[in-house]
Amino acid sequence: MKALLLAAGLGTRLRPLTETTPKCLVPIQGKPLMAYWLDLLLPKYVTQVLVNTHYLPQAVQDFIQASRWRQAVTLVHEEALLGTGGTVLKNRAFLEDGPFLLAHADNLTRFDVPAFLAAHARRPPGVELTMMTFDTDTPQSCGIVEQDAEGRVVAFHEKVANPPGTRANAAVYVMEPSVIPFLASFGKEIIDLSTEVLPHYLGKMQTFHNADYHRDIGTLESLRLAEMEFTLPSSSRHALSRDPVPLKALDAS
Repeated sequence: MKALLLAAGLGTRLRPLTETTPKCLVPIQGKPLMAYWLDLLLPKYVTQVLVNTHYLPQAVQDFIQASRWRQAVTLVHEEALLGTGGTVLKNRAFLEDGPFLLAHADNLTRFDVPAFLAAHARRPPGVELTMMTFDTDTPQSCGIVEQDAEGRVVAFHEKVANPPGTRANAAVYVMEPSVIPFLASFGKEIIDLSTEVLPHYLGKMQTFHNADYHRDIGTLESLRLAEMEFTLPSSSRHALSRDPVPLKALDAS
């Protein structure tokens, strides 16, 4: 299987850290986010990885070239951001020969990769996309999903003020190549996955729940929380999520 890791984001909410470091290389416990992804996927579950770049691309290139996975990773640069759907479409020649994994590489995650792939392989008839979910402590900042008894997504609420639950889209997917012709039907280059594509797949998209660990490293607060909780047992992590440590306390540590 091939994978597309999205690494083009500006990381504006992580400034000033991201003024010199692209978001995908922000370190958690001394290890860049991208390294967690490559170590998780290669070489057992994914054979080739495509990484898109935009902001501070030289830093990403230098990191890949210095990594042990450099032979399995290809970089593609976007002069203008295309949105997740647009990036998939732009790189259809790399992806369309079979199911592929798509993920935002600026999130910190740990999950059972074989179970995720197996869940997609045994998907119900008509399902073309498997979305990873997680339980979030900030549902208003996420895409919240509603599922039926079979695990199909029947409703999707993207960053609304009062979402109906905490089961969130982790922005990690296994997609069938049949998704690509649908993207091409838009007739444009820039395509937003959450607002333009996922609604089309309601009833044709199932979930796989990540009960191990997943956090969107979108703010300095979430970054510092991830630094504290990533290697902790789940009970301790849940306590931190309910009662986050004030930023001043972290600064003093």
